[in-house]
Amino acid sequence: MPRDHEVLIRVHSATVTAGDCGLRSLAFPLPVQLFIRIVFGFRRPRKKILGQELSGEIEAIGKAVTRFKQGDQVFAWAGLGAYAEYACLPENGALVIKPSNTTYEETATLAVCGLDVAYLLRRGKIQSGQKVLINGAGGSMGTFAVQLAKCLGAEVTAVDSTEKLDMLRAIGADQVIDYTQEDFSKNGQTYDVIFDVTGAKTFLQGGRSLKENGRYLLANPRLSQQILGRRNGKQVIAWKARSTSEYTEDFNFIKAFLEAGKIRPVIDRRYPLEQIAEAHRYAESGQKKGNIVITV
Repeated sequence: MPRDHEVLIRVHSATVTAGDCGLRSLAFPLPVQLFIRIVFGFRRPRKKILGQELSGEIEAIGKAVTRFKQGDQVFAWAGLGAYAEYACLPENGALVIKPSNTTYEETATLAVCGLDVAYLLRRGKIQSGQKVLINGAGGSMGTFAVQLAKCLGAEVTAVDSTEKLDMLRAIGADQVIDYTQEDFSKNGQTYDVIFDVTGAKTFLQGGRSLKENGRYLLANPRLSQQILGRRNGKQVIAWKARSTSEYTEDFNFIKAFLEAGKIRPVIDRRYPLEQIAEAHRYAESGQKKGNIVITV
């Protein structure tokens, strides 16, 4: 049962992201591995159930809970523990009421990737008519970024592998670049905003394609990239952890687009919870288009 300030959620859907696979395998540079071990357990995980994003229905609330009630449909960043039938989360955590016109499967994809994209694009201050390039556009964050940037009035160029280009056109990309055939940082085109989902480019490489006073958004920043901050008038804006109020602001920023059906999460495959290992194998294959959803 939940503690005084917790809610008990009956989980309907969760997701498999690159971050989940990384936490399982610790396929990170040594400094990041050390940080993860300090946070999640040095010798063994403090919490053995993976999964960061979930959506479901509140089944019970602690006696001091005021933000939610039994029966509320919600989505949340669980930290860990989303691959389960139930999850207890603090009411003041990253927990938001589900949009009325989205399914549990769609809503689960918003809890990390969707709201991280909203946070970065909001800070990127995209204006109508500006040119935006999204590097790594075919994955969980990228497909959301393409749609949100279009909602903000941008002309969007999406960069990813050959097999994902048709899907990117279908969700609104104005131009597509096959990174196996062309390097966007060397083709002479410039953009007001570059959103680098993959972190494959250094700022010195990708920044060449920014216009004067352009913004370089980093979803998975290296420490050196965060330190740069601003260079030659071009600003580096990196992902960071946020407070509950900021998390809610990010959701409110995109809520109208979601409820109007202008943004629709892209779901590639659905797996039952019993096939979680197969879902992770597919996520690590590099073939997924958009999101992988786990149904509970």
